[in-house]
Amino acid sequence: MKVLGVIGSFRKKGNASFLVQKALKPFKEADIETELIFLRDYDIKGCNGCEGCKETYKCTVKDDMQKLYPLILEAEAIILGSPTYFYNMSADMKAFIDRCYCFNVFDDEDRSVWTSLNEVLGVKYAGVIAVCEQDNEAGMGVTAEAMKRSLESLGYRVISTVKALNAYKAGEVLNNKKVMDEARRAGERLLKSIQLKERVKNQLSIKE
Repeated sequence: MKVLGVIGSFRKKGNASFLVQKALKPFKEADIETELIFLRDYDIKGCNGCEGCKETYKCTVKDDMQKLYPLILEAEAIILGSPTYFYNMSADMKAFIDRCYCFNVFDDEDRSVWTSLNEVLGVKYAGVIAVCEQDNEAGMGVTAEAMKRSLESLGYRVISTVKALNAYKAGEVLNNKKVMDEARRAGERLLKSIQLKERVKNQLSIKE
Protein backbone atom coordinates (compact mmCIF):
# COMPACT_ATOMS: atom_id res chain seq x y z
CA MET A 1 0.00 0.00 0.00
CA LYS A 2 1.16 3.51 -0.79
CA VAL A 3 -0.31 6.95 -0.15
CA LEU A 4 0.61 10.14 -1.99
CA GLY A 5 0.53 13.66 -0.60
CA VAL A 6 0.47 16.24 -3.39
CA ILE A 7 1.23 19.87 -2.54
CA GLY A 8 0.16 22.65 -4.89
CA SER A 9 1.90 25.40 -2.96
CA PHE A 10 5.20 27.05 -3.91
CA ARG A 11 6.23 26.99 -0.24
CA LYS A 12 7.63 23.69 0.98
CA LYS A 13 7.18 24.90 4.54
CA GLY A 14 3.81 26.45 3.88
CA ASN A 15 0.45 25.77 5.47
CA ALA A 16 -0.82 23.31 2.84
CA SER A 17 2.39 21.31 3.21
CA PHE A 18 2.19 21.07 7.00
CA LEU A 19 -1.46 20.02 6.90
CA VAL A 20 -0.92 17.33 4.28
CA GLN A 21 2.02 16.00 6.27
CA LYS A 22 -0.17 15.91 9.36
CA ALA A 23 -2.79 13.90 7.45
CA LEU A 24 -0.11 11.47 6.30
CA LYS A 25 1.19 10.88 9.83
CA PRO A 26 -1.28 8.05 10.73
CA PHE A 27 -0.05 6.12 7.67
CA LYS A 28 3.58 6.54 8.69
CA GLU A 29 2.75 5.37 12.20
CA ALA A 30 1.15 2.28 10.67
CA ASP A 31 4.34 1.64 8.65
CA ILE A 32 2.55 2.35 5.38
CA GLU A 33 4.64 3.89 2.62
CA THR A 34 3.96 7.56 1.93
CA GLU A 35 5.43 9.99 -0.54
CA LEU A 36 5.21 13.77 -0.52
CA ILE A 37 5.16 15.47 -3.91
CA PHE A 38 5.79 19.18 -4.27
CA LEU A 39 4.45 20.16 -7.67
CA ARG A 40 6.82 23.14 -7.80
CA ASP A 41 9.65 20.62 -8.31
CA TYR A 42 8.13 19.40 -11.58
CA ASP A 43 7.66 20.97 -14.98
CA ILE A 44 4.01 20.20 -15.69
CA LYS A 45 2.23 21.75 -18.65
CA GLY A 46 -1.51 22.11 -18.83
CA CYS A 47 -3.70 19.68 -20.76
CA ASN A 48 -3.95 20.80 -24.40
CA GLY A 49 -7.08 18.83 -25.22
CA CYS A 50 -5.38 16.83 -27.98
CA GLU A 51 -7.27 13.62 -27.08
CA GLY A 52 -4.05 11.68 -27.71
CA CYS A 53 -4.89 9.59 -24.64
CA LYS A 54 -8.21 8.40 -26.08
CA GLU A 55 -7.10 4.91 -27.11
CA THR A 56 -4.11 4.28 -24.82
CA TYR A 57 -5.29 6.06 -21.63
CA LYS A 58 -1.81 7.58 -21.49
CA CYS A 59 -0.99 11.26 -21.89
CA THR A 60 1.14 12.08 -24.92
CA VAL A 61 2.62 15.29 -23.50
CA LYS A 62 6.25 14.64 -22.63
CA ASP A 63 7.12 16.51 -19.45
CA ASP A 64 7.60 15.76 -15.75
CA MET A 65 4.02 14.57 -15.34
CA GLN A 66 5.22 11.34 -16.92
CA LYS A 67 7.25 10.76 -13.74
CA LEU A 68 4.13 11.10 -11.61
CA TYR A 69 1.70 8.88 -13.50
CA PRO A 70 3.21 5.60 -12.20
CA LEU A 71 3.08 6.93 -8.63
CA ILE A 72 -0.57 7.93 -9.01
CA LEU A 73 -1.55 4.57 -10.45
CA GLU A 74 0.17 2.52 -7.76
CA ALA A 75 -1.07 4.60 -4.83
CA GLU A 76 -4.08 3.34 -2.91
CA ALA A 77 -4.93 6.87 -1.83
CA ILE A 78 -4.03 10.47 -2.54
CA ILE A 79 -4.23 13.65 -0.46
CA LEU A 80 -4.29 16.97 -2.30
CA GLY A 81 -3.33 20.22 -0.58
CA SER A 82 -3.54 23.67 -2.12
CA PRO A 83 -3.62 27.31 -1.08
CA THR A 84 -6.36 29.51 -2.48
CA TYR A 85 -5.48 31.79 -5.39
CA PHE A 86 -8.32 34.04 -6.56
CA TYR A 87 -10.99 31.77 -5.04
CA ASN A 88 -9.59 28.59 -6.59
CA MET A 89 -6.75 26.08 -6.35
CA SER A 90 -3.21 27.04 -7.39
CA ALA A 91 -2.15 26.89 -11.04
CA ASP A 92 0.23 24.00 -10.25
CA MET A 93 -2.58 21.94 -8.72
CA LYS A 94 -4.94 22.76 -11.59
CA ALA A 95 -2.36 21.63 -14.17
CA PHE A 96 -1.77 18.41 -12.20
CA ILE A 97 -5.47 17.59 -12.06
CA ASP A 98 -6.07 18.52 -15.70
CA ARG A 99 -3.31 16.19 -16.79
CA CYS A 100 -5.10 13.32 -15.02
CA TYR A 101 -7.74 13.65 -17.73
CA CYS A 102 -6.10 10.67 -19.44
CA PHE A 103 -7.53 8.45 -16.67
CA ASN A 104 -11.09 9.18 -17.85
CA VAL A 105 -12.62 7.11 -20.65
CA PHE A 106 -15.61 8.21 -22.73
CA ASP A 107 -18.00 6.30 -24.97
CA ASP A 108 -17.23 6.95 -28.64
CA GLU A 109 -20.78 7.98 -29.50
CA ASP A 110 -22.06 9.50 -26.27
CA ARG A 111 -19.67 11.45 -24.07
CA SER A 112 -22.25 11.57 -21.30
CA VAL A 113 -21.32 7.90 -20.83
CA TRP A 114 -17.92 7.61 -19.18
CA THR A 115 -15.84 5.81 -16.61
CA SER A 116 -12.36 6.13 -15.15
CA LEU A 117 -9.37 3.83 -14.82
CA ASN A 118 -9.75 3.95 -11.05
CA GLU A 119 -13.31 2.65 -11.32
CA VAL A 120 -12.22 -0.09 -13.70
CA LEU A 121 -9.20 -1.14 -11.64
CA GLY A 122 -10.87 -0.61 -8.25
CA VAL A 123 -12.10 2.50 -6.44
CA LYS A 124 -9.40 4.43 -4.59
CA TYR A 125 -9.61 6.90 -1.73
CA ALA A 126 -8.66 10.54 -1.30
CA GLY A 127 -8.55 13.53 0.99
CA VAL A 128 -8.63 17.26 0.21
CA ILE A 129 -7.00 20.10 2.13
CA ALA A 130 -7.58 23.73 1.16
CA VAL A 131 -6.04 26.82 2.74
CA CYS A 132 -6.96 30.49 2.52
CA GLU A 133 -5.93 33.68 4.30
CA GLN A 134 -9.48 34.96 4.81
CA ASP A 135 -11.36 34.14 7.99
CA ASN A 136 -14.48 32.89 6.20
CA GLU A 137 -15.27 30.11 3.74
CA ALA A 138 -16.52 32.58 1.14
CA GLY A 139 -12.93 33.76 0.80
CA MET A 140 -11.89 30.22 -0.08
CA GLY A 141 -14.20 30.22 -3.07
CA VAL A 142 -14.27 26.87 -4.90
CA THR A 143 -10.80 25.64 -3.92
CA ALA A 144 -11.89 22.66 -1.84
CA GLU A 145 -14.93 21.79 -3.92
CA ALA A 146 -13.05 21.94 -7.23
CA MET A 147 -10.40 19.51 -5.98
CA LYS A 148 -13.03 17.22 -4.46
CA ARG A 149 -15.21 17.04 -7.57
CA SER A 150 -12.20 16.52 -9.82
CA LEU A 151 -11.04 13.58 -7.71
CA GLU A 152 -14.53 12.09 -7.70
CA SER A 153 -14.68 12.27 -11.48
CA LEU A 154 -11.39 10.36 -11.54
CA GLY A 155 -12.93 7.53 -9.54
CA TYR A 156 -11.74 8.46 -6.06
CA ARG A 157 -13.97 8.35 -3.00
CA VAL A 158 -13.14 11.53 -1.11
CA ILE A 159 -13.25 10.66 2.58
CA SER A 160 -12.53 14.04 4.16
CA THR A 161 -12.23 17.70 3.23
CA VAL A 162 -10.25 20.03 5.49
CA LYS A 163 -10.67 23.80 5.14
CA ALA A 164 -8.04 25.90 6.89
CA LEU A 165 -9.05 29.55 7.23
CA ASN A 166 -7.12 32.61 8.34
CA ALA A 167 -3.74 31.14 7.35
CA TYR A 168 -1.43 33.38 5.34
CA LYS A 169 2.10 33.36 6.77
CA ALA A 170 4.14 30.23 6.17
CA GLY A 171 3.61 27.73 8.98
CA GLU A 172 0.82 29.71 10.59
CA VAL A 173 -1.40 26.63 10.84
CA LEU A 174 1.06 25.04 13.25
CA ASN A 175 -0.38 27.36 15.89
CA ASN A 176 -3.94 26.32 15.06
CA LYS A 177 -4.49 23.14 17.07
CA LYS A 178 -8.06 22.75 15.84
CA VAL A 179 -7.21 22.57 12.14
CA MET A 180 -4.07 20.48 12.73
CA ASP A 181 -6.17 17.98 14.68
CA GLU A 182 -8.73 18.04 11.89
CA ALA A 183 -6.03 17.20 9.34
CA ARG A 184 -4.86 14.27 11.47
CA ARG A 185 -8.42 12.98 11.86
CA ALA A 186 -8.84 13.23 8.10
CA GLY A 187 -5.78 11.02 7.69
CA GLU A 188 -7.06 8.57 10.30
CA ARG A 189 -10.43 8.27 8.55
CA LEU A 190 -8.69 7.73 5.23
CA LEU A 191 -6.52 5.00 6.73
CA LYS A 192 -9.45 3.28 8.44
CA SER A 193 -11.48 3.37 5.22
CA ILE A 194 -8.69 1.59 3.34
CA GLN A 195 -8.22 -0.93 6.15
CA LEU A 196 -11.97 -1.65 6.21
CA LYS A 197 -11.94 -2.21 2.45
CA GLU A 198 -9.03 -4.64 2.77
CA ARG A 199 -10.66 -6.50 5.67
CA VAL A 200 -13.92 -7.03 3.80
CA LYS A 201 -12.03 -7.98 0.67
CA ASN A 202 -10.08 -10.63 2.59
CA GLN A 203 -13.22 -11.95 4.23
CA LEU A 204 -14.94 -12.35 0.87
CA SER A 205 -11.94 -14.16 -0.61
CA ILE A 206 -11.92 -16.59 2.35
CA LYS A 207 -15.62 -17.38 1.85
CA GLU A 208 -15.02 -18.13 -1.80
